[in-house]
Amino acid sequence: MIGMPSYHAIAAMAVTIAMFIAFARGRMSVEIISLMTIAVIAVGLYFFPLEGTAPTDGLSLAFSGFGHYALITICALMIMGRGLVVTGALEPAARLLERVFKINGQLGLLISLVVAMVLSMAVNDTPVLVLLLPIFVALAHRGGMPASKTLIPINAAVLIGGMATTIGTSTNILVVSIAVDLGMREMGVFDYTPIVLFAAVFALPYLWLVMPRLLGDNRVFDQHELRRFVTRLRVTENSMLNGRELAEVVKRLPEGIEFEEVPPGLMRANQRLTMTGTHEVIEEAARVLRGDAAPSWVMERIRRSSQEKSIDIAVVEMTVTADSRLIGRTLPTSGIADLYGVAVIGLHRPKRLVGEKDKFSVGGDMRIVEGDVLLVMGLPDDLQNFAQGDSLLKLEGMRELPRRSKAVLAAAIMIGSVALASVGLPFFGSEGFFLLKVPIAISALAGAILMFVTGCVKFDRVGRALSGKVIVLVAASIAIGRIVLESGAADWLGLLISSGLQHLPPAGVLAAIMLFVTLLTNFASNATAATVGTPIAFSIAAQLGLPPEPLVLAVLFGCNLCYATPIAYQTNMLIMAEGSYEFGDYIRTGIPLVVIMVAALSVGLVLTYQL
Repeated sequence: MIGMPSYHAIAAMAVTIAMFIAFARGRMSVEIISLMTIAVIAVGLYFFPLEGTAPTDGLSLAFSGFGHYALITICALMIMGRGLVVTGALEPAARLLERVFKINGQLGLLISLVVAMVLSMAVNDTPVLVLLLPIFVALAHRGGMPASKTLIPINAAVLIGGMATTIGTSTNILVVSIAVDLGMREMGVFDYTPIVLFAAVFALPYLWLVMPRLLGDNRVFDQHELRRFVTRLRVTENSMLNGRELAEVVKRLPEGIEFEEVPPGLMRANQRLTMTGTHEVIEEAARVLRGDAAPSWVMERIRRSSQEKSIDIAVVEMTVTADSRLIGRTLPTSGIADLYGVAVIGLHRPKRLVGEKDKFSVGGDMRIVEGDVLLVMGLPDDLQNFAQGDSLLKLEGMRELPRRSKAVLAAAIMIGSVALASVGLPFFGSEGFFLLKVPIAISALAGAILMFVTGCVKFDRVGRALSGKVIVLVAASIAIGRIVLESGAADWLGLLISSGLQHLPPAGVLAAIMLFVTLLTNFASNATAATVGTPIAFSIAAQLGLPPEPLVLAVLFGCNLCYATPIAYQTNMLIMAEGSYEFGDYIRTGIPLVVIMVAALSVGLVLTYQL
């Protein structure tokens, strides 16, 4: 017979339920709810301490999450993920993906799903989605498959891949670290990957063939057209164009690039080629052709200043106002580069101004008129001085250019950190050669430090890598998990749940636990569901005489099955606006996927652990 829980256990469950409800209602921010939860635990345990503890012990419990090694590991992984993004280390994979998608839409979607899964196994899932999101939005703009039919499947693939390793998501690290604290062995990065890959075999056809058909075409056809800029590309000595005809290399260029007055014969160094395209298209064409969209000396000056001052190069759009001194001048005669040390790499003329007479110089350069939009590259302070000095109005926020010179280094650091935690460090000892595995907390922290030391991530920009929401949420989740465990609430809940599961086969037990945690994670925080579910899994294992590891993995998997609501995970929210999704889109596509994954993962756990 199940007895009544203690007052501390009742209070712990009440605080947990209140936090779940607050997250689900969404009227207050995650940060406020998390901090209030920590405060309630701290104050409550100070005035009503647990049996055998002092009031100050409650404060230590409430704030222990901020010093927990799981939080340090999560922050380190976010820093390394930021390093991959700002250096453009993942861009080659993104470009390859885009080319394949243009060949065949269905084939492109299949390969995209597989690539998304693989990438998110090694890189935290949020940076992977941030990288892939603009690709599929751009493809939709160019007439490809609507973003509303691709973003939810891609997001689901990223989440499945992130589930497959201990470093794929912060939740995985949290579950494993709590389980280690409770006495379970420390799991390697790829220990349970085969189970997830087994389930992915059943989920992939659904993501590829069924899910897009359950989603409508939510495109808004009157969207604002992207600005197209005119630029005059200078052929350099090492340019792909040098000594070739334009027709030989045009197939390698991105779609959307257009050329005016294609010169006959072979191109030569210092020759100029006029082309038009969007900002991204022009930047990609200049990269492929290895040409300069502005005078070589100012481009080199900007790069050198960036390296000397350790400041990132930025690109910003500026419009010419009525009192600007640039009106009537051309870019070569404006003296912009000499005066401000910035480079104008493109000029956009609104449609209402196209066709006006006497706006071109003899050399073919456009004369600047009021309303023109300049695409300007330089260091932030120089760009600000240019805007103020020549009466220009910034239209877009600054976009920092990737530090591509450090892309290989950033990728090597990430691969090295993963390898240390998964394969191990070669070591020669008294017993001969062996591989010494390094805890992920150590390898991730070492990788983050290397990102700082090598300049892949700037220390003063670390705030962009770290998410305050994630930090306080993890800290609050750890505090909730500890109070649920130490108050006896976990044991009582485990006894209650196990009494209803004792007649089920092992696969049914695992599926029930997974569904319970999935329900929590789709309407609240997956981190909180993880910290509550993990100790409960240990208690159920003890009650039913089962090994704790498969039950802990059932909790881990359940926390990652966050497909059915937009509030379940941050990547779900990222795609909501771009795909013009409604709440019902997530429910309609997510529930069948949850059912498929729960069934497949439960069978995989039973077969792996021979239950």
